[in-house]
Amino acid sequence: MPLSHDEITRFLKSVHPYDALPANVLDAIAHQIEVWEVEEDFTVYKLGHSLPGVFVIYEGQIEIKDRNDVVVSHLGLRNSFGERGLLKDGKAITKARADASSVLLLLPPDLVRELIAGHQVVAKFFNRSRTTRAGPQSLATSSIDVLMARNPATCPPDTPVREAAQLMRDKHISSLCVTDQETLLGIATLRDVSGKFVADEMPADTPVASIMTANPITLSPSDIGSDVLHIMMERGIGHVPISEGGRLVGIVTQTDLTHYQAVNSAELVRQIAAAQTAEQMATVTDEIPQLLVQLVAAGNRHEIVTRLITDIADTATRRLLALAEAKLGPPPVPYLWLACGSQGRQEQTGVSDQDNCLMLDDSVTDGDMPYFHAMAQFVSDGLDTCGYFYCPGEMMATNSRWCQPVQVWRDYFKSWIAKPNPEAQMLASVMFDLRPIGGAFELFDKLQADTLVAARANSIFVAHMISNSLKHTPPLGLLRGFATIRSGEHRNTLDLKHNGVVPVVDLARIYSLQGELPEANTRARLRAAGAAGILSESGARDLLDAYDLIAETRLEHQVRLVKSGEKPDNFMPPTALSDFERSHLRDAFVVVKTMQSAVGHGKGMLG
Repeated sequence: MPLSHDEITRFLKSVHPYDALPANVLDAIAHQIEVWEVEEDFTVYKLGHSLPGVFVIYEGQIEIKDRNDVVVSHLGLRNSFGERGLLKDGKAITKARADASSVLLLLPPDLVRELIAGHQVVAKFFNRSRTTRAGPQSLATSSIDVLMARNPATCPPDTPVREAAQLMRDKHISSLCVTDQETLLGIATLRDVSGKFVADEMPADTPVASIMTANPITLSPSDIGSDVLHIMMERGIGHVPISEGGRLVGIVTQTDLTHYQAVNSAELVRQIAAAQTAEQMATVTDEIPQLLVQLVAAGNRHEIVTRLITDIADTATRRLLALAEAKLGPPPVPYLWLACGSQGRQEQTGVSDQDNCLMLDDSVTDGDMPYFHAMAQFVSDGLDTCGYFYCPGEMMATNSRWCQPVQVWRDYFKSWIAKPNPEAQMLASVMFDLRPIGGAFELFDKLQADTLVAARANSIFVAHMISNSLKHTPPLGLLRGFATIRSGEHRNTLDLKHNGVVPVVDLARIYSLQGELPEANTRARLRAAGAAGILSESGARDLLDAYDLIAETRLEHQVRLVKSGEKPDNFMPPTALSDFERSHLRDAFVVVKTMQSAVGHGKGMLG
């Protein structure tokens, strides 16, 4: 089907990044594009062959395979392919075959490079490396949607002032927005009540409309903190309603500004360290969702955000251990509390359960064990109170299996390595992420070193661990490159934990076993694997970039939920992303799938 110049131009206007280019540039592109009409099973390009350019699918479907002949993606309408190899060294790093009769638009290499050099939107689209995020922001430069209180208290204009005052008292607030449906009419404050209603001895049935400030100045969620500060200082007010599209969506008060400045990881750590009960700690950990919003909004990288949030969990754990010792008395023998899972890797987000265990000095006796069982129960109960809910799989120190002397732990790891059955693989995957939190750290040092040596030396164990690590795969499918959850509560969403970050976490754990690397953090493991030659330099860089994008997409999804008043989770509908974001996320998943394929075929050096 021959395509006219106008048909190509119209099509490009529907494809990012070309939709953002001026009309004259699109016109020039259309003149240089080649149209390929290919039949089903046609090989578009082979691995290692020189690429003729970047392809965009106008019609049909293309199958992409990696060097191990594993399908990593099925691409359809408006998807592009070939760019990674073209921009790397001009050689194809995958294989492309037509799944059906297809029409492809080919942008020649010189045109692609010219567009990248001359147009930032194209350069950004084809740059699949990690983007530089903005530096830390102050209150003055933070956006109002981070600062404001959502769903402000409201009342209709005919509400008696006495009722309005009672409502403010009961809600512990200093103002009410007076509305008609969602339209803001005015604002009434406690100062209005005392300075007008009380001081002027108004009748008891006076409506709040009589004392409110009508048509108050408002700001939008996209304004910044300095706008609020300047208005408050200039007008001598302490409350600024926030509206969007004529609808009241929030309010910023002086209390909100003070609260924003107080919510930082160091302050939360200080408050937890001084808490006397788990309930007091819980009032502090309740601030973690807001801290997540502020940290992401301030431009912090995902590994910084998760590290700071994990620091709070670590502090809560150590404080609970101290409170347990104060209640139970000094421990009869040295002990070490360790975290595994996301806390062990220092990768906690806005939603986390608890995974932990106790290692005890080998001098412990049966008579000592009730002390440590009581300690484990006290700490785990306290963590649950703080929002770190109990592990569904009981991977906690409260399970006597995970509260044992060091020698028993040594025997555990020996048995898992010697007989890597499915349960052993699962347990080893969890326990290889252990990180000491509180107690005698020296109990773990030699055990970890010896276990890593033994694990690497057993090729059968490593092979089984590799097989286990490939159970979680990126969600690549036919629909715009994604395979969403098909049924249930989270239908039509992507699980950004189990199908997003977990595949990379599992790969990093394999690399740490192969290289006897002591790091527990995923990013640190990937960097160490690249430095040790377990991964090639380019392979490590590609996987780091892919992991960064997936992890930051997950955090940004959780932030969107928190800002809309919902609990953070890991289930994101692809429709929440722009075409540009979907394209980059799909490419990140392809990188992960390719690296999984390489590990599965014994080629960890893939670059």
